[in-house]
Amino acid sequence: MEFLKLILFALLLSSSAVPILSYSHFSPVDHYLVDCGSTLKSTVDHRIFLSDSSPSNSPFLTAPHSFSLRNEHPFEGLPPIYSSARVFEAPSKYEFQIRDKGTHMVRLHFQTFSSSNLDLIRAQFHVLVNGYVILSNFSGVSAVNPRIKEFLIWIGTETLEITFVPVKKSNLAFVNAIEVISAPKDLVADTAKYLSYEHSGVVDGLSKQGLEVLYRVNVGGPKVTPFNDSFWRTWLPDDEHFESIWGSKKVYSTGRMKYQAGGASREVGPDNVYNSARVIQSTNSSVPNMNMTWTFPVIDGYNYIVRLHFCDIASISIGFLFFNIYVNGYMAYENFDLSSATNWELSSPFYVDFMVNGGQGGVLRIGIGSSNQSVPYAVDGLLNGIEIMKLNNSLGSFDGSLSAEMVLKGCRGYTVNLVPYVVILCLIVSVSLMLRRKVIGRDESFSWSKLPVVDSWRDKSSMGVDNH
Repeated sequence: MEFLKLILFALLLSSSAVPILSYSHFSPVDHYLVDCGSTLKSTVDHRIFLSDSSPSNSPFLTAPHSFSLRNEHPFEGLPPIYSSARVFEAPSKYEFQIRDKGTHMVRLHFQTFSSSNLDLIRAQFHVLVNGYVILSNFSGVSAVNPRIKEFLIWIGTETLEITFVPVKKSNLAFVNAIEVISAPKDLVADTAKYLSYEHSGVVDGLSKQGLEVLYRVNVGGPKVTPFNDSFWRTWLPDDEHFESIWGSKKVYSTGRMKYQAGGASREVGPDNVYNSARVIQSTNSSVPNMNMTWTFPVIDGYNYIVRLHFCDIASISIGFLFFNIYVNGYMAYENFDLSSATNWELSSPFYVDFMVNGGQGGVLRIGIGSSNQSVPYAVDGLLNGIEIMKLNNSLGSFDGSLSAEMVLKGCRGYTVNLVPYVVILCLIVSVSLMLRRKVIGRDESFSWSKLPVVDSWRDKSSMGVDNH
């Protein structure tokens, strides 16, 4: 029965894809889709990626030591943007003109492949975006599954620069496709609830920070593709991260969501995320004492924003849904009242943000459990979606202990290493010219006389020539 429900929900979801898209009027001011290394434009999820090789699009590419590489044996089923790559042999950058200052989504696509004379698997490089180190010593990209790295970065300048710096032992960097899109103004909230053992409170100023999107999960539902998301995101099913097996169930809805001011918008979370959920539900007079738990691998030493999405599509009436929210072992909310948070509306999307430190053994845990105010014969816990985003560290890096200044300082070696060769070449030319003049002078002399040894030595010393 559960399987049949899922199939029915998927059919309804696919049949309603076009109306769902028509609800949204989001049209970003800055919207760059680049198929790197390609000579033709490509279409992915009804979106057109333009080539960076054509004269009309190449002005934002500053890459004197780059070339296009074509995959001679592309994998079947992959989008066409992975059939080519722009390869860099020295520090190079893309420059995008910014008309709408604020948060921008920067999404990079990587997939290695081999050509007749080059294998991208050996590439290792850094990537910078306007002073942030978004990737450091990046390598190990699969030759089968593409890697997509996504960031939300506040841009307060008129240009956004994406710089690729090959690591010296590799001397190779590459990228398959780039997306730069101005984000909806309500996508990144300025405040979040901070959770720690020392104290809990509110942190602000987050809207002007940099975030790396690590996980975007549709709880209880199927994969949501960019075609069904007004901000062109992908939401993966939660099965890989869901630990609880017994006592919860998936629910689905085909009704229209009631978005409200102060809650979530369609750009914060699409209908196809809020239309599904996992719930704890009591079927008798006793309330089940259980938690639904999700786990996500993270890197210690960073702060993380955890965004939880809620939409009550399971209750038969308002005022009966109460539950506890746990993040990394902390009681984030006790007896959370979703009806009150959504102005006493069912099917009304809502989200909350928390900030926690990832220093918990490399795992971040999220839990939803029944509370002491949960009601028998009712829904006693619910969650629709999860997003986990990493904040940059004190060096402005999302990946390691190198700052942008350190990376750029190190890449100067690409020019400094040429200096000794230039000096040697100049000396060789100078000596050759000096010897040539001496020979010509001897041939054109009418009489021969012995040159003073001391004066000759001094003349040569002044030119930096050593006869020994």
